[in-house]
Amino acid sequence: MNIRLYAYTIIIAILSALASCRQPSAAADEFTVECYTPEYASGFSIVGAPGQSSVIVNTIGPWQGADSIVTQLFIARNGEQPPAGFSGQVITDEARRIVTMSSTHISMLDALGLTDRIVAVSGKNFITNPDIAARRDEIIDVGYDGNYNYELLIAANPDLVLLYGIYGASQLESKLDELNIPYMYVGDYIEESPLGKAEWVMALAEVTGSLDRGHEAWDSIPQRYNALKAKVAESALDAPSVMLNTPYGDSWFMPPTGSYQITLLNDAGADYIYKDNDTNTSLPIDMEQAYLLTASADMWLNVGQLKSIEEVKKSCPKMADTRVVKNGYIYNNTLRVNEAGGNDFYESGIMHPDLVLHDLVKIFHPELVDDTPFYYYTKLD
Repeated sequence: MNIRLYAYTIIIAILSALASCRQPSAAADEFTVECYTPEYASGFSIVGAPGQSSVIVNTIGPWQGADSIVTQLFIARNGEQPPAGFSGQVITDEARRIVTMSSTHISMLDALGLTDRIVAVSGKNFITNPDIAARRDEIIDVGYDGNYNYELLIAANPDLVLLYGIYGASQLESKLDELNIPYMYVGDYIEESPLGKAEWVMALAEVTGSLDRGHEAWDSIPQRYNALKAKVAESALDAPSVMLNTPYGDSWFMPPTGSYQITLLNDAGADYIYKDNDTNTSLPIDMEQAYLLTASADMWLNVGQLKSIEEVKKSCPKMADTRVVKNGYIYNNTLRVNEAGGNDFYESGIMHPDLVLHDLVKIFHPELVDDTPFYYYTKLD
């Protein structure tokens, strides 16, 4: 047989085989089948198309003020291709090498039992997760607060980078586009519902091809949270008034009444003392107003890095004569802080709203819960 003809035949056969593996893609407007419908989260959806194994994960309003923006990640399965003209991100099958830019992403992957897929993080020293701590030498730190090392990011060889935005797109986005590294925005930060934040684990379960693990991690959380919330509501107890936070510079920032923090307080049977902020962001009040609010409060929570009543008096001397300070009713969410100052409340608390709620009910209405020790909170001495 002619060698050239034989080689040509083989090449044609290989190309034909490859072509046969590339399944025809559905049109973009066919991706309307809801694969998972969030019950509490408002920032993501997962959609598929008839006859397709691939899905699109939509992140809706990925940062504050981005209500009209939707970012997309196409997960290509069984050789299927993205719809014609698709402008979002694309990964094949599932993400196995992941870069997390927020510690909350780590807590979600931990809930899925997939922290071994994390190859790089942002701010390694501040992360409290035991598995990441145990693998410190092999985990790459790509930097934080805008000081990113792109060479290390490339060296991590990620399948996917998990991003977040606060008031705009991540600084990393344009560079990742340039490097052709896929990314996905995780919008747990935007959710105002404690359960909505935790439900983002289902988006990561889809991305990692671990939906069974996702349901195992997620399904019981709202059951426990809502059962305790209902118990508090049915008890018709007096709600203690609560002051939050400490000064930042010359201002004292107070969260809005509809925020994640205040939802937790309300569900735990407390009364947030500052009701003038109905926006979607924390607003500053002056020190005089902060004093009047503190003087009227029954309890004071989340006092930054302060560890004792004496530290509170030194940091906020004007508050020393208030009833809440004299009675010692000050609690802080700093029970699980590592040596570098990383606070697990802001890391794993995202995936344990039921534990956070239990802590708060233990503070406000201890008679309604068992003697289980605090998990995130501690009373200042």
